[in-house]
Amino acid sequence: MKDSTLVTNSTKYSDSWLPIKQIMNGMIQLDNNYYVTGVKIYPKNIFIMDSQSQDNMIYNLRNFYNTIDYEFWLIIADRPVDINLYLAELQKQYNNPNTPNNVRKIILQDIDKANQFMNVDYNVVDTEYYIIFQEKKLEVLNKKLHNLISGLASCGLQASQTSNNDLRIILDNLLNGGETINFGTVMS
Repeated sequence: MKDSTLVTNSTKYSDSWLPIKQIMNGMIQLDNNYYVTGVKIYPKNIFIMDSQSQDNMIYNLRNFYNTIDYEFWLIIADRPVDINLYLAELQKQYNNPNTPNNVRKIILQDIDKANQFMNVDYNVVDTEYYIIFQEKKLEVLNKKLHNLISGLASCGLQASQTSNNDLRIILDNLLNGGETINFGTVMS
């Protein structure tokens, strides 16, 4: 005979199963009192560098990664970008009577390109790069953060500790496939 016991779940939200206590001071505090944090690495286009500089940067990054002696995650996250402010600034420069004609032509090309992105169902995003780790002791965590930031600086990259908003973006990317959920009013 089959057991016909119903399993009920009192959880009202899908993220209730996550072991997160809170997000504060650029860290996620977990239920087990571990902290998850890391650094946000500001992108640098190595493809505009000469080949010797590219090789040096790759060599330095390889050496840097080999010095990290704890578990970490490299995360690439897309953050939606609103380009309306950028378009308004371009339009203001274009309308400025002191702007030379050759510059106005370039600005108009930029406006047209931005409008093409807005007219198509593209999501304009800014790609961000993170190194994330977990640690229980705050003093060890701070030392790891300092070492990551200075190690990346020695490779020619700028980095800073993750912000609360950065961590929310990362969670949103991991849990929702990069789609931000916005609830609105349903009209009939």
